[in-house]
Amino acid sequence: MSDAAFFVDSWDPAYGASFEASAAGPAAPSSAQVDADAEVPAVDWRAIGVRAGVRAPDVVLLVDGVRRIDASIWTAETDGLSFPGLAASYAAGVVRCDLGRGAAQLAGTRVGRGLFTASPSAQDVVAGAIRYPVHRVGGTGELAKLPAAVQGPLTALEVAVSDAARVDGDLLVVDGPLRSRRQLPRTLGYIKTQHSQYLDARLTAVVTGMASGERSPVFRLGTAWGGWSWYLRLPVAVGAPWAGIVRVECSADLPVEAAIELADLSLVTLPRFASTPYKDPRAPQNLIPIAGLERRLRALLGDSRLLHRALTAAARAAR
Repeated sequence: MSDAAFFVDSWDPAYGASFEASAAGPAAPSSAQVDADAEVPAVDWRAIGVRAGVRAPDVVLLVDGVRRIDASIWTAETDGLSFPGLAASYAAGVVRCDLGRGAAQLAGTRVGRGLFTASPSAQDVVAGAIRYPVHRVGGTGELAKLPAAVQGPLTALEVAVSDAARVDGDLLVVDGPLRSRRQLPRTLGYIKTQHSQYLDARLTAVVTGMASGERSPVFRLGTAWGGWSWYLRLPVAVGAPWAGIVRVECSADLPVEAAIELADLSLVTLPRFASTPYKDPRAPQNLIPIAGLERRLRALLGDSRLLHRALTAAARAAR
């Protein structure tokens, strides 16, 4: 038996890998039910290229959000109990890309902050000029589970900022899974890191065998957040099997014909935003407008050291 070939992932190791293998290996299947016959019968699966007559929309909106933990806190309740909490900052923004003019501009940003805790007595925290409103979480509020509680308010902020920028006939691309945004029209979820392998080995071979600018047939995921989904390979030099591959999804409420139309639309739209390795350590999956937006949003969060100092002073004053 010959030795297996190996490839170097184009991503900077500091960002993980474009395909995150589980402990059982990259072939470990997901438990999600998959309907692979939606667009093409599974026995006939093949890579799909750009179809004649499909053109990109005039306006593409790309939305993303960032979050940061400014401090971990503990409350001291009057009954002697104590609850953990997180003081977090988060921001969302949207980039408007006018493909006709070849121009992109920041169309809106919003910043939010919060104190996330299960404490029944916690109040809003004012740290200098910054306020952290209380977001009370359910259950016992274990510290390890609190970061996930920030996702809900961040998603709501992303929805609000994108709603304010939408126009007729645009296409909205959300960086990450759609989650609770599935009701938004003409919206795609863009998943650049593949944590799970949903397809069997034969169908996966179709995906990893795609050329740049090709996509897989549309399939349906039967998960709690399931919907229509497909894989797409962005422009990339020859490399690892999953190099340049992203998963795209749209609402499960759409008929399959509408999902296929969006899949065709994504194929003529997303590759034009692909980044290059010499500019971005997560190329080509980290889209150029998203990379710029992330930098802008992180700057809007403020200086983490100053905020931590202000929170410490606020806690001292409260005692």
